[in-house]
Amino acid sequence: MITVKVVKEENLYKKVTILGHAMYDDYGKDIVCSACSSIVTTTVNGILALDKGSLSYLVSKKGMTIEIKKVDKTTQILINNMVRLLKELAGNYPDNIEVK
Repeated sequence: MITVKVVKEENLYKKVTILGHAMYDDYGKDIVCSACSSIVTTTVNGILALDKGSLSYLVSKKGMTIEIKKVDKTTQILINNMVRLLKELAGNYPDNIEVK
Protein backbone atom coordinates (compact mmCIF):
# COMPACT_ATOMS: atom_id res chain seq x y z
CA MET A 1 0.00 0.00 0.00
CA ILE A 2 1.11 3.55 -0.73
CA THR A 3 0.94 5.75 2.34
CA VAL A 4 0.84 9.52 1.91
CA LYS A 5 1.50 11.50 5.07
CA VAL A 6 0.71 15.21 4.95
CA VAL A 7 2.12 17.57 7.59
CA LYS A 8 0.46 20.95 8.06
CA GLU A 9 1.21 23.70 10.56
CA GLU A 10 -1.20 26.56 11.05
CA ASN A 11 -3.17 25.31 8.03
CA LEU A 12 -0.09 25.51 5.76
CA TYR A 13 1.52 22.53 4.04
CA LYS A 14 5.03 21.85 5.36
CA LYS A 15 5.88 18.30 4.31
CA VAL A 16 4.48 15.42 2.28
CA THR A 17 5.87 11.89 2.44
CA ILE A 18 4.89 9.19 -0.05
CA LEU A 19 6.01 5.66 0.84
CA GLY A 20 5.39 2.13 -0.39
CA HIS A 21 3.96 0.39 -3.41
CA ALA A 22 0.27 0.12 -4.28
CA MET A 23 0.42 -3.65 -4.95
CA TYR A 24 -2.45 -3.26 -7.44
CA ASP A 25 -0.36 -5.08 -10.07
CA ASP A 26 3.23 -6.06 -10.82
CA TYR A 27 5.95 -3.41 -10.87
CA GLY A 28 5.80 -1.61 -14.18
CA LYS A 29 2.12 -2.49 -14.67
CA ASP A 30 0.63 -0.89 -11.57
CA ILE A 31 -1.83 1.83 -12.61
CA VAL A 32 -2.22 3.12 -9.03
CA CYS A 33 1.53 3.63 -8.62
CA SER A 34 1.66 5.21 -12.06
CA ALA A 35 -1.16 7.63 -11.23
CA CYS A 36 0.40 8.55 -7.89
CA SER A 37 3.82 9.11 -9.46
CA SER A 38 2.33 11.24 -12.23
CA ILE A 39 0.39 13.42 -9.80
CA VAL A 40 3.39 14.00 -7.54
CA THR A 41 6.00 14.44 -10.30
CA THR A 42 3.85 16.90 -12.25
CA THR A 43 3.19 18.95 -9.11
CA VAL A 44 6.82 19.05 -7.99
CA ASN A 45 8.10 19.91 -11.47
CA GLY A 46 5.48 22.65 -11.86
CA ILE A 47 6.37 24.26 -8.54
CA LEU A 48 10.11 24.08 -9.24
CA ALA A 49 9.58 25.62 -12.70
CA LEU A 50 7.98 28.63 -11.00
CA ASP A 51 10.48 28.94 -8.12
CA LYS A 52 13.37 26.54 -7.53
CA GLY A 53 13.54 27.58 -3.87
CA SER A 54 9.91 26.78 -3.06
CA LEU A 55 10.53 23.19 -2.05
CA SER A 56 13.07 20.42 -1.82
CA TYR A 57 12.55 16.72 -2.34
CA LEU A 58 14.33 13.46 -1.74
CA VAL A 59 13.65 10.29 -3.70
CA SER A 60 14.66 6.91 -2.28
CA LYS A 61 13.84 3.27 -2.95
CA LYS A 62 11.10 3.55 -0.32
CA GLY A 63 9.41 6.65 -1.74
CA MET A 64 9.64 10.43 -1.74
CA THR A 65 9.69 13.25 0.77
CA ILE A 66 8.74 16.78 -0.21
CA GLU A 67 9.57 19.70 2.09
CA ILE A 68 7.87 23.01 1.41
CA LYS A 69 10.47 25.72 1.99
CA LYS A 70 8.50 28.86 1.12
CA VAL A 71 5.01 29.76 2.19
CA ASP A 72 3.55 31.36 -0.89
CA LYS A 73 0.05 31.17 -2.32
CA THR A 74 0.97 29.39 -5.57
CA THR A 75 2.95 26.61 -3.88
CA GLN A 76 0.22 26.06 -1.31
CA ILE A 77 -2.47 25.89 -4.03
CA LEU A 78 -0.48 23.40 -6.08
CA ILE A 79 0.34 21.19 -3.07
CA ASN A 80 -3.32 21.33 -2.02
CA ASN A 81 -4.34 20.25 -5.52
CA MET A 82 -1.83 17.37 -5.38
CA VAL A 83 -3.21 16.20 -2.02
CA ARG A 84 -6.79 16.46 -3.33
CA LEU A 85 -5.91 14.35 -6.37
CA LEU A 86 -4.17 11.75 -4.19
CA LYS A 87 -7.24 11.61 -1.91
CA GLU A 88 -9.44 11.09 -4.96
CA LEU A 89 -7.15 8.26 -6.10
CA ALA A 90 -7.35 6.77 -2.58
CA GLY A 91 -11.12 6.97 -2.74
CA ASN A 92 -11.09 4.90 -5.92
CA TYR A 93 -8.42 2.45 -4.71
CA PRO A 94 -8.74 2.29 -0.91
CA ASP A 95 -6.86 -1.01 -0.67
CA ASN A 96 -3.86 0.44 -2.48
CA ILE A 97 -3.31 4.02 -1.30
CA GLU A 98 -4.16 6.00 1.82
CA VAL A 99 -3.71 9.68 2.61
CA LYS A 100 -3.19 10.71 6.22
